[in-house]
Amino acid sequence: MEYDRVEYLGHGSLKLLLKNGKVCYIDPFAGDDYKEPADLILITHEHYDHTKIDLIPNYENVKIIRAADCFGNAGYNTFDELGMHIEAVEAYNKNHNINECVGFVITSNGKKVYVAGDTSTTNQMNDLGSYNIDYAFLPMDGIYNMDIDEAIECEKLIKAKHTIPYHMAPGDLFNEERASKFNTPSTLIMRPNDIIEIK
Repeated sequence: MEYDRVEYLGHGSLKLLLKNGKVCYIDPFAGDDYKEPADLILITHEHYDHTKIDLIPNYENVKIIRAADCFGNAGYNTFDELGMHIEAVEAYNKNHNINECVGFVITSNGKKVYVAGDTSTTNQMNDLGSYNIDYAFLPMDGIYNMDIDEAIECEKLIKAKHTIPYHMAPGDLFNEERASKFNTPSTLIMRPNDIIEIK
């Protein structure tokens, strides 16, 4: 393939299909497309709806980077895996402890993907505006995370080329009504099993 690709599995679950043939799952839980064996699994935090690694065929033998691995003496850790540079970043709100949750900024083939995890507005989002992020995934369930209006304000801070709402409502793979209300200049709607090229 010419480009890396990302598949939205539903809820807060993603799959990166890298052009080098490697596969990375992020917060496995939702959806049914777990047929490819993983080369890496990223976990933003340990809530049950982000950690169903046994959906992945070979999970026992795969490197897993969990939130607990992302905190170092100098702050948030970075990782270089599968040709990607992975930077852990802040994620927190009243339901998610800042010391137990992260988001990830993933750089691959010159493109940056920000997976916010479960969060509301963070102090670091001002800095993310200078990262030149290509694709940002923002939660907006309004119960465990920020609501739609706050996610729209975060879109303005982050300044990604494309902003994709996810984690829209507890128990839902996808919520069309809520997605339609995420109206920003950079909005890109992905539905479960949609795959886009990261370019």
